Amino acid sequence: MATPKLSYVIEFVADMDRAVKFYRDVLGLSLKFESPGWSEFSTGETTLGLHPSSEKDAAGKVEFGFNVADLDKFYDDMRTKGVKFSMPPTQQDFGGRLAQFEDPDGAIIHVAG
Repeated sequence: MATPKLSYVIEFVADMDRAVKFYRDVLGLSLKFESPGWSEFSTGETTLGLHPSSEKDAAGKVEFGFNVADLDKFYDDMRTKGVKFSMPPTQQDFGGRLAQFEDPDGAIIHVAG
């Protein structure tokens, strides 16, 4: 099985404008895309995504996203290793397919393929 590639990190933010200004103007990251519901920065091979916080996802919470060549195979392989998925491979509104599981400490991991 090919190694998953860390493709993005999502931070949930209380104020999108303030967060964009911090990462762009203070840290100097290159802004790829900005909207009230999702903003992205280039950081090399991994994208930093900002998403509005919510009752479910508090400001400052961070989640990871990996890409794999074959999402269904990855899902099957990980399940045989005892990984519990909170979401099986599912078609998303944005057009891609994602699965979701938690690591042993409860961190949310998204996988696209």
